[in-house]
Amino acid sequence: MGKRRLVIFIILLVFSINNSFSQSIIKGSVKDSINNKSVYSNVILKDTNDKIITYTITKNDGSFELSTPQIGEFYLQISALSYQTQQIDVVVNNENEFTFDVLLQPKSLVLDEVVVEGNRLITIKKDTIIFDAQSFAQGNEEVVEDLLKRIPGLNIDEYGTIKIGDKEVEKVMVEGDDFFEHGYKVLTKNMPSQPIDKVEVLQNFSNNRLLKGIEESDKVALNLTLKEDAKRVWFGNLKGGYDISFNNRFEAKGNLMNFGKKNKFYFLTNFNNIGYDATGDINHLIRPFRFNEPASIGDDQSADYFSQLNANPLNFKRSRTNFNNSKVLSFNAIFNPTKKLKIKALTFFNSDENQYFRNRIDNVDVNGTSFTNTEDYELEKSKNVLFGKIEMINNVSKNQMLEGVTKYNYDVRLDKSDLLFNENPINENLNNLNFLFDQKITYTNKIKDKTTLLLTGRYINESIHQDYEIDNFIFQDLFTDSENIDVIEQLLNNNMTFAGFEAHLLKRSSKGHLIELKAGNKYRKDILNSSISLIEDQTPFSQPQGYQNNFKYLTNDTYLDNKYRFEIKDFALIGKLQFHQLFNKIETQDINKSQNPFFINSSFGLDWKLNRMNRVRTTFANTNTNLKLIEVYNNYTLNGFRDFHRGTGDFNQLEASSSTLQYQFGNWNDRFFSNTTIVYSKNHDFLSTNSLISPNFSLSENIIIKDRELFDIKTNFDYYLKSLQSNFKVELGYTQSDFKNIVNDSDLREVENINFKYGAEFRSAFNGIFNFNLGTKWTRNQITTTRTLSITDNMSFIDLNLILNEKWDTQIQTERYYFGNLQNDNTYYFLDLSIRYQPKENKLALFLDGKNLLNTATFRSFSISDIGTTTTEYRLLPRFILVKAECRF
Repeated sequence: MGKRRLVIFIILLVFSINNSFSQSIIKGSVKDSINNKSVYSNVILKDTNDKIITYTITKNDGSFELSTPQIGEFYLQISALSYQTQQIDVVVNNENEFTFDVLLQPKSLVLDEVVVEGNRLITIKKDTIIFDAQSFAQGNEEVVEDLLKRIPGLNIDEYGTIKIGDKEVEKVMVEGDDFFEHGYKVLTKNMPSQPIDKVEVLQNFSNNRLLKGIEESDKVALNLTLKEDAKRVWFGNLKGGYDISFNNRFEAKGNLMNFGKKNKFYFLTNFNNIGYDATGDINHLIRPFRFNEPASIGDDQSADYFSQLNANPLNFKRSRTNFNNSKVLSFNAIFNPTKKLKIKALTFFNSDENQYFRNRIDNVDVNGTSFTNTEDYELEKSKNVLFGKIEMINNVSKNQMLEGVTKYNYDVRLDKSDLLFNENPINENLNNLNFLFDQKITYTNKIKDKTTLLLTGRYINESIHQDYEIDNFIFQDLFTDSENIDVIEQLLNNNMTFAGFEAHLLKRSSKGHLIELKAGNKYRKDILNSSISLIEDQTPFSQPQGYQNNFKYLTNDTYLDNKYRFEIKDFALIGKLQFHQLFNKIETQDINKSQNPFFINSSFGLDWKLNRMNRVRTTFANTNTNLKLIEVYNNYTLNGFRDFHRGTGDFNQLEASSSTLQYQFGNWNDRFFSNTTIVYSKNHDFLSTNSLISPNFSLSENIIIKDRELFDIKTNFDYYLKSLQSNFKVELGYTQSDFKNIVNDSDLREVENINFKYGAEFRSAFNGIFNFNLGTKWTRNQITTTRTLSITDNMSFIDLNLILNEKWDTQIQTERYYFGNLQNDNTYYFLDLSIRYQPKENKLALFLDGKNLLNTATFRSFSISDIGTTTTEYRLLPRFILVKAECRF
């Protein structure tokens, strides 16, 4: 009953908050003097002080609708290109709805744009919202990421991920051209913000220009336009700093760029050992994943690593534990040799040396087995990544386009650890080599005004080689006759080849209905070769049976997808059917078998825009998923210093059903915006594990179990307090999942996991010298098996910005972490300080940066699982103070 009450409480809270902002609806239509519908007219509601309350744009039928929670006297301003601006007095009282029909008169003056927020210029042009960068900048921004944090409606998390509302941006372009695709963090974390003139938010964005206005897109992208003095000239910056607190910390970076009309160049470099991540997750650059996007065949294909050494802390700022020595170089160019041909070239090199220091205590209590393991762990990771990409776009004609992309990636990683496990010294060495070649060609033909055909072919080859060695043998209870073994080694090769072709037809009718037909074939071949050797006195002693893999897995998927979107004004029904004929094959030394299953995936949903402020979307889906190599291989591999794992050893498809309800109140650029998503899913078949756990080793294998359920509800509220010039955010989340597994020959165990998150943030946007940002986030997690374990954690922060004048500014960042399940040392505080002095504006700047000024040396966290509890302590980067200088040219 307690769980049900909690869920009901959250749902009631969501709708009660939304209803508390009761809205008066103002709607109507706009026509010109000869009774034609006026499309894309600007409709703005202002108060008697000429302050904008809200705004919208007329639709294709000339209608408009907006709402306001306020009452009083207002006036409605309607404007359009080449027409006289009309104003209508409106008195909003207790009535809920007002209707106006507006007739515009011709005017000789052409209005180019509409300014919709006082001195802070926001321009609306159809699907594009343009922010004047300098109107929102506070003066202490260094890189693009700092500037974007000031733009209302844009949310940037600690990893640099940019979201608008609840949706991550597709890319960040400069002057209409894209360098890094979904790896945009390389740009936003390095490019200086000073040259930026405008930030454009591109709504309903299409990656393919010939699909604009045809595909149903809710994607969002950003485009940065430059100041005139930064166009068609070379400019950049150099910045360097060194630690004066005798910890030998340093930072050096530079940018050189030229954004001409025909050619664009961007070169960047970053060297540092202060824990700063200058690239974000580079997999977003190397393997951008576009789910359900036209011409995205193969985006979900990659080879898997089997063994990994990691020590990253969860729910904690990575820069505080990242003892790094990072080097980044990137050379990027865009050429336009002809009007029809565009060539993009990118070369990216990243070298990094990371150290992590961790102490850990695992308390295991499961099915009559109880023990405690201790680890004193030092990990060194070294990587060298070389990535290159060449993209050619040939605009054959107005309605035809040919795109070709070739990518390569060479990735070498050397990991080694010094581990004290239950007072036994163990050294690990893991060498990884990854090579990727990826070629894609797409032909697009806009057959008619609202009909487009895409033909896409793709070939991917990726290979992974891993050499994993452990120099202290602790598996005497697992392998017989192994008393004199001193080393265990695993050699593993995983090679993946993918080839696919797809034809995709999109047709939008005159009434707005959209039909999509997609047919294609995907072929994938995985070859896994792994061998575990027991070594005595540097001589191989044995290769135990059941721990060697010579496994070939082939899948061929011939498919036909059709999707139909039926629209009636602001109401749409969406249906989808996917027909899949699979040809699966497994080959080993002992087995050669095949399977040819046929299945249908289906989904049905609706998209209902009740009015400008309210939107409801639902989806009901039934899916079947074919298992991957890492889920089906038949013999054990060594994945960690005491962990062995294997797959099912057989073909399987997993069936699942899901229901989604999403309610959106307002839009991300409104004063009040909220978004609530409720998901219920049931896995009729799901992958679980059968595990044997002991102090010195863990053996687990994948098994198929029936019926797993998940319920998830997330909601967020974003409200701009105009009187306080501040933004207030609230986030709530509740997740409950139920699954089953087997541990130590137990019967099927039922496991229930409940997670509850809630937090709030308050950010000021004053025009004066002082601004602040404060927030808190609580997390409660509960796991129930034959017993119940729970934890409660909290993270809070206060950031202060002080801009004394054009030359001096200061930033102070504070953080507090609290772990309720730790008996001692459960609260941690951090303080960072940055002072900047600009003797020459936009030319020279001097900095004093202090990190971890309270000199917190270690950090302990507590976590729970279905088999026990874990207490982990991490060593942190000590206090350091950098003196830095930056020059711009």
